[in-house]
This record gives sequence, structure tokens and C-alpha cells, in this order.
Amino acid sequence: MHVLSAMPAFLDPATMLQGLGPAALGVVALIVFIESGLLFPFLPGDSLLFTTGLLHQQLQLELPVLIAVVSAAAIAGDQIGYMLGRKFGRRWFKDDARVLKTAHLDKAEEFFKRRGGRAIVLARFVPIVRTFAPLSAGIARYDYKSFTLWNVTGAVIWGTSVTLLGSWLGHYEFVANNIDAIAVIMVLISVVPWGIELLKKRRKVTVGATSGHTGEE
Repeated sequence: MHVLSAMPAFLDPATMLQGLGPAALGVVALIVFIESGLLFPFLPGDSLLFTTGLLHQQLQLELPVLIAVVSAAAIAGDQIGYMLGRKFGRRWFKDDARVLKTAHLDKAEEFFKRRGGRAIVLARFVPIVRTFAPLSAGIARYDYKSFTLWNVTGAVIWGTSVTLLGSWLGHYEFVANNIDAIAVIMVLISVVPWGIELLKKRRKVTVGATSGHTGEE
């Protein structure tokens, strides 16, 4: 495994997995759990899972075991997120917070309202939204049994499809020889929502400053 990426280690799946061997299973499960349930949306869930599937033979991981453990970690994380939302509501969120921004929660809640229970499944494939969707369901006091059913469905579909995609593409020489580049692309796709949010925020600040300056004149 050649690590050519200049990305921070915690964002680069190839770097994160390098030299771990079978221990990678625990690391991947922990990160999936944290991203799903402990409100850390910036962790590389999709790219890490894809890369682990791609490298599962090098890491000495059985594919069925990897899928089962990842799915279980995702289910457990979302259950925690739901419970946190049900117990604490919106009190942890602030408009100007760096991570727990009210805007992120608002988007997840709107997504949940539009799609209902299916949002739990669909959110699994949307970075940031998947972190806040179970929290939104808890805040809305969505029926727990229904939430659990959708949660299990989404986690299994996500854990299986992304892992198998990585494993399948790993059979192609081009993919196997460009793991770092592909991992970087996956991470960049995952952080696009953050970039869009940052640009919107800067635009609002710029417009506000311009309006204030015009008013003074």
C-alpha cells in the first residue's frame, strides 16, 4: 500500500489503515459508530468503508465479517443518536457553532420531514445528514420501533453496498494501483457539503458587510 496523499491522517483512509492488519476491523467499526451516533460528521465514513472493502484481503479481513461488524456499528451509532435527540433535543446546537450548528440540524429535520422513515435509509448515503438524521428523529419523537426498522435497513444496505463496491473495484488493476487517489476523491466528495456551507456563510458575511458599508454612506 503506497501512501502518497498529503491529507491529514484522520481523513486519509489509506493512511489510517496502513499496517493495521485484522485490527482494522475494530478501527473501522469505531469510526463508523462515532460518525453515526456521537455527532462527529467530519469523519470519513464512506471513503473509509470503501477503502476497507477494497483492501480487505491485504488486511486479512473476511468480507462477510467486515460487512456484519460495520452494519452493527452503524445501527448502534444511530440508536445512540436517536436516544440523544429524544433526551436532549436541540439544546446542544448553536447558530455559530463549528460542528453542532443549528443549520445542520435544520437541514436534517427538513430532510426527515420530506421523506419520513425513508430518510433514515437515504441519509446513510449523504455525508453530514446521516449524522444528524437519527438525532432529528429522536427530537421529533418518531416511533422508536419504526425508527429501528428503518435504521437496520439503512445500515445493512449502506454497509453492504459500499463495502462490496470497494471489494469489486479492487479486482481492477487500475483501481488497485491508485488506492490513494481514489480514497482522496471519495473524501473530497464527502466534504463537498462542508465546502458549500462554508461558501454560503462567507457570502452572507460579505453581503452583510457590503450592506452595512452602503448604509453608512
